[in-house]
Amino acid sequence: MYDIAIIGAGVIGASIARELSRYQLKVALLEKENDVSMGTTKANSAIIHAGYDALPNTNKGKFNALGNMMFDKICDELDVPFKRIGSYVLAFSKEEVETLKDLLKRGQDNHIPDMEIVYKEELLKREPNLNPEVVAGLFAPTAGIIGPWELTIALAENAVDNGVDLLLNHQVNDINKDEHFVLETNHGSIEAKFVINCAGVYADKIHNMIAKESFKIDAWKGQYYLLDKMKKPLLNSIMFQCPTEKGKGVLVLPTVHGNTLVGPDSEMFDDKEDVETDSDNLNFIKEKAYKTVVNLPMNQVITSFAGLRAKPSTKDFIIEEASDVKGFIDVAGIESPGLSSAPAIADYVKDMILERIDVEEKEDFNPIRKAVPHFMDLPEEEKQALIKKDPRYGRIVCRCELITEGEIVEAIHRTLGATTVDGIKRRVRPGMGRCQGGFCGAKVMEILARELDKDIKTIVKDRNESFIITGETKEAH
Repeated sequence: MYDIAIIGAGVIGASIARELSRYQLKVALLEKENDVSMGTTKANSAIIHAGYDALPNTNKGKFNALGNMMFDKICDELDVPFKRIGSYVLAFSKEEVETLKDLLKRGQDNHIPDMEIVYKEELLKREPNLNPEVVAGLFAPTAGIIGPWELTIALAENAVDNGVDLLLNHQVNDINKDEHFVLETNHGSIEAKFVINCAGVYADKIHNMIAKESFKIDAWKGQYYLLDKMKKPLLNSIMFQCPTEKGKGVLVLPTVHGNTLVGPDSEMFDDKEDVETDSDNLNFIKEKAYKTVVNLPMNQVITSFAGLRAKPSTKDFIIEEASDVKGFIDVAGIESPGLSSAPAIADYVKDMILERIDVEEKEDFNPIRKAVPHFMDLPEEEKQALIKKDPRYGRIVCRCELITEGEIVEAIHRTLGATTVDGIKRRVRPGMGRCQGGFCGAKVMEILARELDKDIKTIVKDRNESFIITGETKEAH
């Protein structure tokens, strides 16, 4: 019997699991996929928003402002890449400058610090690659960029190291309650006193298994381009265009690893598994992005991708106990700025649980988690010491990102070890560079098969059944 079962191991579920792992509680984190960070967390803009956009007196406004300020400590504890580079909302007309003034007032109401409107001459000094037709920009210095899947993997690893049971490949098919909850999964029943629903685009489906229908979640797709790394950064900060009813518009921004990200568009889809890209939408994104950077080097695109966000019918985050089912807590509709709000949401949900359960903190809780070290960033003495200890650190597997075999092996054998090609990619970045795994992918598969003692034909790209090899070419007819 678990005290708490958390459904969904995206950034919200993993954040809550880590917070609850501070206490003497038996916690299960259930995920239907074969790894954490496989839904919305895997494909988004990777921004920690300053918090000026959300309306005051909403959950979005409250948790974004609180969450933003928590990232320095969390990322330091968990060894996660995070940079406060600031963001601009750009205006290209007098009318849009008025929108900037409205956003500035909203930011002040949300207690967002040090915001200012910067006009053309100063703005182009700071960001010389911007479209010279820009009139002004609203600058929010507390905005930042992060590795969202790296954060989620780190949160889950630290939670597991502190006693949480991570149950991958556990899809919840039904929920019942008598004296306690019984979650029926594809791997049998899980019993728990409390259930926390962090199921992303499927949060309404999970809710309706046990409670009366009270909200609906629609899946909105956003598509992106990723550009290759450049000798000099194209931009120093995150660039928004003035927001519309559909969202914050097409962005151009540096990533925490030195690439440039362009997108997204915004379109509702009935299929909550549809993450395909299409040329019409990508062309739309490209044309919109040229408004921000006229000479945007789209010949440097190395990949495109799409992600889904959970848009709630309530138009705000849903963080509450179901009115008709005591002990069932929805954390649903966590669209943008959900990533930015995750630490504050986790802290709030933790307090909701502590109000209901009398429990003490663990004396031995350890908040520290160290990432796999990037070999090429280490001082020469540390490099030599690692190679002496394990010669595999001296073998480059991924030339684009300069990732060694030693890093890949360590990523496989950690607390939350990778078992797929993309699982390795998310942890230590082979395949993230210009060739997108064209040269290193086969070697990564060989290493996975060897270290996991599996037939290489059973190694998948990402989700279960995404097989890469079916047999030898000489066997084909």
